[in-house]
Amino acid sequence: MDQLAIADRRQLRRRLSFWRLAAIGLIALVGIGAFLFSSSGSTGSIARAHIARVTISGIIQDDRELLTRLDDIAKNDAVKGLIVTISSPGGTTYGGEVIYKALRKVSEKKPVVSDVRTLAASAGYMIALAGDQIVAGETSITGSIGVIFQYPQVKDLMDKVGVSLEEIKSAPLKAEPSPFHPASDDAKAVIQAMIDDSYNWFVDIVAERRKLPRPEALRLADGRIYTGRQALRDKLVDQLGGDEEIRTFLASRKVSKDLPVLEWEAARSSLPFGLGSMAVDWAKSLGYEVFPIFGSLEKWSRDKLFLDGLVSVWQVGSD
Repeated sequence: MDQLAIADRRQLRRRLSFWRLAAIGLIALVGIGAFLFSSSGSTGSIARAHIARVTISGIIQDDRELLTRLDDIAKNDAVKGLIVTISSPGGTTYGGEVIYKALRKVSEKKPVVSDVRTLAASAGYMIALAGDQIVAGETSITGSIGVIFQYPQVKDLMDKVGVSLEEIKSAPLKAEPSPFHPASDDAKAVIQAMIDDSYNWFVDIVAERRKLPRPEALRLADGRIYTGRQALRDKLVDQLGGDEEIRTFLASRKVSKDLPVLEWEAARSSLPFGLGSMAVDWAKSLGYEVFPIFGSLEKWSRDKLFLDGLVSVWQVGSD
């Protein structure tokens, strides 16, 4: 190969190297920009006037990100009203309590409408009570006002297997009730007192927010569920309907119907440069997708096993 051909090839290589580096740099800049945009939460910087919508679905727990989002909505002057769309069977009493209080703080500055969709029961209904207006679908499910404390009992199984558990504790009520032996009467009384205290707090909120005499609130708070039509009859919701009725109420609070409704979503957390997707692909290559039960177990453990203590949740088919 002559010297001229060698020089041409070297020049071609330099050009290819340049464009490769330029492409990598462009991809890196795009990845950094996308990461910063998603992690900062695009809704938080919205400056134009609008109506915010927050969707609360699934099992309700102590959600600090949601609380921060609601606080941002309360402080953002561009937000003229808030629609809280609820589709949840409930969750922990504490989770419902803190979200309820956060929504009441928003309501101090701008109107809040609770949008009851398919299911807003137990702690889901507790959250709905924070709205200035509760709008429910006619066949939606709501209510289930109450508190429950559940724990497994495995003593009979341990006896069959031939396993026993010995314990030494500082006082009889320490770590009671236990799944390893039947609860004593004193332990049951302590748990019942806790349930009654949380239940009375829930009932007081129902009576206060729905402007009901407490005996009437107690009558409705026997754990039963209601359709939207039944809830309207018993004054647990204000109105049947959907988006149009919500808009009409907000207009009565001087929130223009012409304002757009913008979804305030949770900030997406991901790794830059597509590393998150790479990690998912790597997990799939190891067989995660081949065993879908792992994904089901992950979701079940997140939604069920972490519901420690008192819960206010409607459970289909539970005794």
